[in-house]
Amino acid sequence: MFTINIEKECGCFKKSDFQNHKHFENKDDALIEAMAMVKTMNDEWCQKHTFTFSEDGQNFHIAVSEKSKAHSGCCGGGHCS
Repeated sequence: MFTINIEKECGCFKKSDFQNHKHFENKDDALIEAMAMVKTMNDEWCQKHTFTFSEDGQNFHIAVSEKSKAHSGCCGGGHCS
């Protein structure tokens, strides 16, 4: 049995049709699904997070991290506003 585990269920995940702890009999099916999930999450969701996956034996883990905010170019001297 192979499982896809989502580290953190953000709001976009909760609104989606994806399932956490989804089980598969076949490793290839689990890998294909995990890759498709990560692609959808990174390409189509709100862009507040970045999603990555890793494999640990029979488990695929999808990790969630905050996207770094783009630097505005302001030096902080107070004259840019």
